[in-house]
Amino acid sequence: MFCLGKTDVGMKRTVNQDSFKITEFNSTTVLAVVCDGMGGAAGGGVAGTLAAETFTEYVKDHSKDICKKKTLTRLDEGRIRSILKAAAEQANQAVYNKATEDLSLHGMGTTLVAALICCGTIFTVNVGDSRMYLISDESIRQITHDHSYVQFLIDTGRLSEEEARKSHNRNIITRAVGTDTTVEADVFVNRATDGNYILLCSDGLVNHVSPDTIFKTVYSTEETVGEAMLDECVDTLILAANTAGGSDNITAVMIAL
Repeated sequence: MFCLGKTDVGMKRTVNQDSFKITEFNSTTVLAVVCDGMGGAAGGGVAGTLAAETFTEYVKDHSKDICKKKTLTRLDEGRIRSILKAAAEQANQAVYNKATEDLSLHGMGTTLVAALICCGTIFTVNVGDSRMYLISDESIRQITHDHSYVQFLIDTGRLSEEEARKSHNRNIITRAVGTDTTVEADVFVNRATDGNYILLCSDGLVNHVSPDTIFKTVYSTEETVGEAMLDECVDTLILAANTAGGSDNITAVMIAL
């Protein structure tokens, strides 16, 4: 398994409020987190970094025994789901408390998307509109479901996918880490298949780069699978987002299974 991530300020912003963290527990267990902060030049960056660090530390402290196993039972899977939800709650509390203590950070918050690959299983947790894609040689599939106003309009039949891509309300999220006393995180479970790829990214990427382009980028890279290949993919995706306007910070983390 190989993993690599990068973040870029984009073409329109002067401050990067995105944050990501990659932690390798062992050769078969990896945790990756992407956060897209909001709340002013200072607040967004603080929220994203604090959430990513708090989430990661909680998962590390509470899943060590499970991640040492070779296979997971249903009970183990249930425990990991609970750990990820609790980790999101811990991150939420840390950001909320920080904003309450420091008036200059009042109202800050962040999205959070994370993937834990453990014992051949991918556990994904999501709050907000940062995304996780699972990519095979046949398809690219969005695993997470955006917590956003335009996604709500799509879900209720009031907006088409094409209209949503052009909507001026794309950046309105309906759920975030740190903006309230509690938060509800979604958790998804998928099987890890050798040769597949995981992409975690902020909306600064997907607002400009389509899933089809992401898929073609991954499978047009001439490098053999490894860090050099992931480095080329991530650089190409960030360049594509900037070339298309780069209206926001851009973060991409890729994992080769």
